Amino acid sequence: MPPEDFVPAGFEDFALAVRRHRLPVERLISKEVHGTNDPVYGYTTPAQANGLVKHLRLRPGVRLLDIGSGRGWPSVHLAKVSGCTAVVTDVPAVGLREAMRRARRDGVRAAFARATGMMLPFRPRSFDAIVHTDVL
Repeated sequence: MPPEDFVPAGFEDFALAVRRHRLPVERLISKEVHGTNDPVYGYTTPAQANGLVKHLRLRPGVRLLDIGSGRGWPSVHLAKVSGCTAVVTDVPAVGLREAMRRARRDGVRAAFARATGMMLPFRPRSFDAIVHTDVL
């Protein structure tokens, strides 16, 4: 990952917001609203994420790119339930570190890159599926 100061202009507030959302009450709310012990930091529900597995035909051997993943929701979850390999990208390093911890904890095959959606460091056609939930 690029150094900590790789935060394009305008992203400072977003990086701060990602850093703040670690309170136990936020995790409790996530469990109550989304029905999962894993914190869901976004609007995509677990049911919607699980629908992506079928729609995108995720399975072992498939490479999934998540653009603007924040803390790795839902890409780490998708990799966990489908066996695909996730490549997780975002700008705030704090979110990517959280995604790395989640992937390690869940035994998920994943790679991480600090990048914006406009400047992805991958060759064309490197992925079988792409998600960008809760980004736009």
